[in-house]
Amino acid sequence: MNKELAIDADAVVRHARFGKLPERIRYEDMTTQVEAAPGGGDTYNPENSWKFYSCLALDLGL
Repeated sequence: MNKELAIDADAVVRHARFGKLPERIRYEDMTTQVEAAPGGGDTYNPENSWKFYSCLALDLGL
């Protein structure tokens, strides 16, 4: 019988802590609108593209 009381006490504590869901957040509150930078911001530069190229054969010197 003590085990049943302990389980019930644990259930009461668990329900007090987790029994209610958090309040709902509206979609408008989760998003922000920011204007893009004029000119596109980051642009592709083909002369510097080799810096980001990764090839296992080149890394091994083959």
